[in-house]
Amino acid sequence: MLAFAGFALSVAALFGLYAVSFMYATEDAFFDSMLEQEAAAQLRRHALDGGWAEPQQAFMRVYPDTQHFPADLLAARESEPWRSEFAGRDGRHYHVKALQPPAPAQGAWLVAEVSRQLVVRPMRDRILQWLGWSALAVVALALSIGAWLARRSTAPLSRLAALVDSMAPNRWPQRIAAGFPDDEVGVLARGLDAMTERTQAFIDREQAFTRDASHELRTPLAVIRSAGERLLAEPALSAAGREHLLHLRQSAWQLEQTVTTLLTLAREAPVVLPDAPIALLPVLERVVLEQAVWLDGKPVEVEVEVPADARIDLPQPVLHILLSNLIGNAFAHTESGTVAIGVAGGCLRIANRGHPIPAELRERLHEPFRKREGSAGLGLGLAIVQRLCERYRVDLRLDEEAGAMVVSLALAGAAGPPQGAPGTARPAEDSAARSD
Repeated sequence: MLAFAGFALSVAALFGLYAVSFMYATEDAFFDSMLEQEAAAQLRRHALDGGWAEPQQAFMRVYPDTQHFPADLLAARESEPWRSEFAGRDGRHYHVKALQPPAPAQGAWLVAEVSRQLVVRPMRDRILQWLGWSALAVVALALSIGAWLARRSTAPLSRLAALVDSMAPNRWPQRIAAGFPDDEVGVLARGLDAMTERTQAFIDREQAFTRDASHELRTPLAVIRSAGERLLAEPALSAAGREHLLHLRQSAWQLEQTVTTLLTLAREAPVVLPDAPIALLPVLERVVLEQAVWLDGKPVEVEVEVPADARIDLPQPVLHILLSNLIGNAFAHTESGTVAIGVAGGCLRIANRGHPIPAELRERLHEPFRKREGSAGLGLGLAIVQRLCERYRVDLRLDEEAGAMVVSLALAGAAGPPQGAPGTARPAEDSAARSD
């Protein structure tokens, strides 16, 4: 609308200027023509009797030289001698033409004071007012046309924007392109139709997968647990067998919790936190024992210095998955030395001196299938950890300190060090539990 209004105003001003210039030019041409006719008559009269006659028009006079000019004309001509039209005082206006008879006769000047004969000047104010009102009318018309074109041009896009704004995961508009013209907006609407169809199909496949996986994984796990319970009731079971069955039952229960957590992570479900922060040390000790298989045959010591009252705002299955992946990675990538697990700066810190990881790779280890060269894993452990931390809003950091890789998890009641800043080690509390 502003572009239409500006263009209309510019055109109106331009053609108004042309109209006023044309009127002034026409008026000047009329006076110049009258001077030409009178000058020709004067030269004919001078050729007959050598004198100058009284001009036919009362507003014209013949002056033998410029010194006889009226004072205001003389002053104006002395400042601009090349002009033939001059504005005098008190509204007077002069047109001047030189009379040049054949030599050796002296020339003269024909002067027309045309203030009473002017046509444009008395009408100028009215003409400018008329042009101004006409320009305003044209601008108003341009604004109206611009508004109509804007509404007509943007109505389909506004309707499409309203449809897109009404989208929700459980409410997808059907056949968006219906009713849209075959133009750019229609192409966009058809593209959105295709995208929503593919997205809905993807959601349906994911929902079917999580539903089927939940059923197909939980059923055999339930069978394993039930069989373990029945075997534990056998009186002839040896002590070693009973210990293995207890371990098997615990692993089956933990696998059920892991399946539940991962399937929940795959769904768009609200995050459910425990009523109170859970104790960290019992889960940590169980995970260390479970992941100790990675240390078989290695000269590696594990130091755990965690206060008994350390707690974290996470469900126990989620914490078990996080610790299993992080501690399992630390054990698997340490060939010798010490894996230190402690609490510092309000964070659980897991430090190991394993294979060095370049900084550019360290920043991308949370991506799926991203791993260091020579790693035997699939590169999914840290990706799962990253997703769980994002889902449950846990501050996760991976740093390198003095040649050791340090993973930090923020605990309950402490924000931990700023993102990206290495933690600061501090001595463990007197109540810390220590195991080697």
